[in-house]
Amino acid sequence: MNALPQSDYIIEASGLNKSFFGFSAVSDVNLKIRRHSIHALIGPNGAGKTTTFNLITKFLAPSSGTILFNGEDITRLKPEQVARRGVVRSFQISAVYPRMTVRENIRIALQRPLGVAYRFWRSDKTLRVLDNRVDELLDEVGLLSYSEEPATVLSYGRKRSLEIATTLALDPEMLLLDEPTSGLGQEDVERVAGLIRKVSANRTILMVEHNLSVVASLSDTITVLAAGRVLAEGNYETVSTDQRVIDAYIGGTDD
Repeated sequence: MNALPQSDYIIEASGLNKSFFGFSAVSDVNLKIRRHSIHALIGPNGAGKTTTFNLITKFLAPSSGTILFNGEDITRLKPEQVARRGVVRSFQISAVYPRMTVRENIRIALQRPLGVAYRFWRSDKTLRVLDNRVDELLDEVGLLSYSEEPATVLSYGRKRSLEIATTLALDPEMLLLDEPTSGLGQEDVERVAGLIRKVSANRTILMVEHNLSVVASLSDTITVLAAGRVLAEGNYETVSTDQRVIDAYIGGTDD
């Protein structure tokens, strides 16, 4: 297979290493993420998935190696700096403002990219300029009918949907999802998986995900990590039949 031109990759990570007090969590990881694709990181416990994810989102600095985003070296940038460039992440634990309404959660997220500095004392009338976009985002994630409800009344799965909506409010070019279906029942898993597929249009998604059925149904490319190294990479059919991947999962569960 011929290599893709460099411009087809939104992220190019080369020779990533991360050590903690002498323990090597990530060793010589090379990762290329194709633009407008869904790319999954999977692996057994202790594989280095979360560390790799945090290196790319800049919540951790690599001990060595480089990370390019759209050809720009972002290796030493801070998380907020890469977020301003269009790299936005979610977290494994749903992070919403529970006592605010669903609409207010989206308004908060919208104010920065639209140049409307957030102030608690701004009048509701002043913020109505955001309502059309709020409604568009809530409709996109299936929460428009919950717009005036406090976020605390939402099911866990719908809180996940709200969190995805708040990340979309930042208009990301690349969306990074940390265990998006973790802790969800089957109905909510299907809802969130469908939402990820929907919002992937014209965006690049990198996700760490433990649910292999979700990985199989959504991912264009899968990178399998084991003991901090890349074990295998390809589509689901390729990696699921790789004997090294099968051996890595025997007797363990993925995190």
